[in-house]
Amino acid sequence: MADDSQGSYGLLSVNTFFQNIGFPARDVTITVSESNGEVISRTTTDNEGQIQPLRLPAPPRGYSQQTNEPRPFSEYDVSASLEGYNTTLIRNVQIFTDTQAVQNISLLSEENDITIPYPTLWGSYPPKIPETSIKKLPFGSSLAVLPEPVIPEFIVVHDGIPSDSRAENYTLRFKDYINNVASSEIYPSWEREALKANILAIISFTLNRVYTEWYRSKGYDFTITSSTAYDQAFFYGRNIFREISDVTDEIFNLYISKTDTNQPLFTQYSDGKRVVRSGWLSQWGSQELAQQGYSAIQILKYYYGYDIALKEAKRVQGIPLSFTGILRRGSQGERVRVVQSQINAIARNYPLIPRLVVDGIFGEKTEQSVRVFQEIFSLPVTGAVNFPTWYKLSDIYNAVAGI
Repeated sequence: MADDSQGSYGLLSVNTFFQNIGFPARDVTITVSESNGEVISRTTTDNEGQIQPLRLPAPPRGYSQQTNEPRPFSEYDVSASLEGYNTTLIRNVQIFTDTQAVQNISLLSEENDITIPYPTLWGSYPPKIPETSIKKLPFGSSLAVLPEPVIPEFIVVHDGIPSDSRAENYTLRFKDYINNVASSEIYPSWEREALKANILAIISFTLNRVYTEWYRSKGYDFTITSSTAYDQAFFYGRNIFREISDVTDEIFNLYISKTDTNQPLFTQYSDGKRVVRSGWLSQWGSQELAQQGYSAIQILKYYYGYDIALKEAKRVQGIPLSFTGILRRGSQGERVRVVQSQINAIARNYPLIPRLVVDGIFGEKTEQSVRVFQEIFSLPVTGAVNFPTWYKLSDIYNAVAGI
């Protein structure tokens, strides 16, 4: 791949955990290899369970901008080993030029060997089975749908078609699911507005399944499937991309809806080249529109109609307090106390984060702790507790506290 990269590179970050993101795994040996077994790098994780991002050859960026180009990503194998745990091996971690791949690894006592398939734009997958974009909800039934759209804390993904009782069910956080699907469905090197439009479609698709209790009302014990025929691509254990997770952090509580209903629109989509359907978002078409200067909402209206709007889910399950405004130096009050208390709890497992006096005053020391937190968890380093930081703090605090 080095010969094909023409001087193009992407970054690879690796984060390791003992149980979940709240418990970083230190001193884990991380080995990155070519597919032929040639070792490129071998290093150990720091106190935060991380390694310094590696710069790896990748195909030219232009390969990901057109459908008729060669494969736009390179692939590497990543293994994690620590005494007392079986080695985890992740094959075919995908690297795109000028992007940052993030591979999260949870250490397990049993064997953990994962092979990441090609993304749907490059691989061969069953096309989606068309469904109505607005679902008819049960009325007067014991299977009552949720009273309003909410962001679930967790998604249960059935790794197969709905009727396959042998398929595994995976439980993961909502944002982790969205990042996994987006990293499987689109290219991280696309225009940001194209990423945003596609991620909003993925979120709305998912929330429609949640809001209508689509599978549970049919007697199944999961939220959604990994089958591209029925739902969206999901590959357990795959790497995600920083460019995608940044967008998800910004918009994860927004969804697409018709202006006259609260129901999240069932936003079906196709690649737009092999499969084209009227009223569905075209993935390749969204990138072409973004290159022409279209915003995300303009792209969405182009495909789903001009009677749609972006709406906000008012509640995030599992998060005790909702975001009501940015906290920065000079802010005071109970919400600052909450931030300071959460930072102190997180700092027990992430010692780089300075601990704080819980006084409800957002001063220089609180700002510095927020900056370190943002840097560790790949957020824009502003020192202010904005929307993505508020919810990331809540996520990590819940993980640390075992909530």
